[in-house]
Amino acid sequence: MSAVPESPARPTVTEREAREVAEAAREQDWRKPSFAKELFLGRFRLDLIHPHPLPADDDVQRGEEFLAKLRDFCETKIDGATIERDARIPDEVITGLKELGALGMKIDTKYGGLGLTQVYYNKALALVGSASPAIGALLSAHQSIGVPQPLKIFGTREQKETFLPRCARTDISAFLLTEPDVGSDPARLATTAVPDGDDYVLDGVKLWTTNGVVADLLVVMARVPRSDGHRGGITAFVVEASSEGVTVENRNAFMGLRGLENGVTRFHRVRVPASQRIGEEGQGLKIALTTLNTGRLSLPAMCVGSGKWCLKIAREWSAAREQWGKPVALHEAVGSKIAFIAATTFALEAVVDLSSQMADEDRNDIRIEAALAKLYGSEMACLMADELVQIRGGRGFETAESLRARGERAVPAEQMLRDLRINRIFEGSTEIMHLLIAREAVDAHLSVAGDLIDPEKSLGDKAKAGAGAGLFYAKWLPRLVAGPGQLPTAYGEFKHGVDLSAHLRYVERTSRKLARSTFYAMSRWQGKMESKQGFLGRIVDIGAELFAMSAACVRAELLRGRGENGREAYQLADAFCRQSRIRVEELFGRLWSNTDDLDRKVVKGVLSGTYAWLEQGVIDPSDDGPWIADATPGPSERENVHRPIR
Repeated sequence: MSAVPESPARPTVTEREAREVAEAAREQDWRKPSFAKELFLGRFRLDLIHPHPLPADDDVQRGEEFLAKLRDFCETKIDGATIERDARIPDEVITGLKELGALGMKIDTKYGGLGLTQVYYNKALALVGSASPAIGALLSAHQSIGVPQPLKIFGTREQKETFLPRCARTDISAFLLTEPDVGSDPARLATTAVPDGDDYVLDGVKLWTTNGVVADLLVVMARVPRSDGHRGGITAFVVEASSEGVTVENRNAFMGLRGLENGVTRFHRVRVPASQRIGEEGQGLKIALTTLNTGRLSLPAMCVGSGKWCLKIAREWSAAREQWGKPVALHEAVGSKIAFIAATTFALEAVVDLSSQMADEDRNDIRIEAALAKLYGSEMACLMADELVQIRGGRGFETAESLRARGERAVPAEQMLRDLRINRIFEGSTEIMHLLIAREAVDAHLSVAGDLIDPEKSLGDKAKAGAGAGLFYAKWLPRLVAGPGQLPTAYGEFKHGVDLSAHLRYVERTSRKLARSTFYAMSRWQGKMESKQGFLGRIVDIGAELFAMSAACVRAELLRGRGENGREAYQLADAFCRQSRIRVEELFGRLWSNTDDLDRKVVKGVLSGTYAWLEQGVIDPSDDGPWIADATPGPSERENVHRPIR
C-alpha cells in the first residue's frame, strides 16, 4: 500500500469564487417546461397544471395498500410520547419499519423496494410524521437525500445492485455535507478525499449528520485535490459507516425532534474504493442539488401532516372550550385563526400533491416548484402551529406529559411547535431558499443580459450582450402589458357556486406585475441586484403565494370534478386565495417601501460595537467555549457512539 498524501489545508475562497462554485453546481439548462419559472416571467401557464395530473390506477392501488399497513403500524406500534420522553426511537420500532418495507418506499421493486410514487411516498411521510416527527425525519433523510436518491439518478448499475437492496430492507443511510465551519457555502468544504491507487482516503469532520448515529451507509461530500489524472473538486462517495477511521463523536440534542439520530462524524484516513464514487470528480454539488430537486418535497409533505393535525385539534378544542357563553371558535379572534389553519392546510396539500405528481410524470422541470413548496410549507406550518398554541392558551404552552398528569387530554401542541421549527433551517434555510429560487427566477434575464451587468466583462462582451438583450426584451416586455387576467370571462370553468376564476385572473395579472417589478429592479440596481436580498426574498414570497393560489384552485376543481367534497374544496380555496391576496399586496408594498437601507446601517453599527451599551443589564448564561468547534483533521479522541440497528 502506498503512502497516503497529506490532506491540503482548508480552502480560502473569495465571495466571487464561492458564487462561481454554486453557479457551476446548478443545473444550467431548462429542457422541460416549468410552471413556476414561467410565473416569475409574467407568463401564467395554467395549461401546465390544469387539468390536474393524476397517478396511474396501479400506482394508486399499491400506494393505498401500503398506507393502510403503515397506518396500522403507526397506531399500534409507535408511541410518540415515549419517543419524546426518552429522546430515542425504540430499536424495535425501526426494526418493524424495516420489515414493513418503509426504508424502501421510493426504491424500485427490482431492488427489493416498494416502488411507490412521489405522491404516495409523501403521503406516507405525512402519516408517519404525524405519529412521530422524528421517525418522519429518519425515513426522509434516508430516502430523500441519503444513498437511495443520488444512486437512483447518478449511480452505476453495479452501485445500484450493490447498495439499493440493502437500503430497501436493512441499511439506514445518511447524507453528510455540512461541516462545523461550512453551511450553505460549500466552496469552503474542508473534508478531503485524496486519491491513492484504487482508493480515495477521506479526512475531515461532518456536522449535523441526520441518521449518522445509526446509519450503515453514508453519502459523503469531500474535496478531491486536482492532480495528474484527477480533475478534482467536490465529489460524492458512498461510505460504509463501519469503515475503519469513521467515528461518530457526538449525538446532538435539539429543541425539537428529540428522537433524531443526528451526530458529528469524523473521518480519519478512511479508505473508500473508487468504485464507490458517485458520478465523476467535481460533480458532488450538482448531484446534491439535483437530488434535492425532488428530495425537498418530503419536508413540506410532513408540514401538510402537521397542518391536518393542527386543524383537528383546533376544531375539537374550540368546540369544547366555552368563553363568555359560547364556544371559543365562534369568537372572531379565535375563529380567524382556525380559518387560517384550514385554508392554509388545504393549499399546502394542493402544492405538495401537484408538485409531487408533476415529479412522477417527469414532464415538467419542478426545481422551482419543489423549492417553493419547501419554503412555503416550512414557513406556513410554523405559523399554523403557533396559532394552535395560541388557540389552546395556557394548555398550548403546557407539555402533553403535564396535561396527562393532571387529568387532561395530552395534546402535544408545544412539541409540534418545537418540532416544526427546524424545517425553516433543514435542507436550505428560508434565507438560502430565497436566494436559490431568486437565482432561478431571474435566470432568463441573466442568460441574455448577465454580461451587461457583470463589472468584469469587457466592452466587447457587453456590446454583444446588449444586442441579444435588446431582441429578448423587445419581444418580452410588450407581453407584460395585457393578458387574460383582464378579461372578465377568463377561466370561467372555475366558477361553480363559489367563483375561483377571479382569483386565477388575479394570479395572471399579478404574475405580469411581478415580472415588471423584477425587470425594473434589475435595471435600477444591475450588478448590485444580488446584494438586495430583502427585495429578492419578497419577490420569491410573492411567487410562492401565486403558486399556492394556482395549486389550490386547480385542486378544488379536481375534487369538484371527481365528486369529492367539491363544494367545500371551493370554499377553502376561495378563503385561502383571499387571505393570500392580502399578503401579496403587502409584499408588493414592501418591495419599494421598506427599511432595508436603514437596517444595513444599523447592522454595521451593531458589528462595530456602536450599540454595545444596549446589551448592558443582563447576564449571559452561555459558557466561554469557541463559537465554532475545532475540525482539524486527525484521529478521533472521543468514544464512538455509532450504534447500528440490527
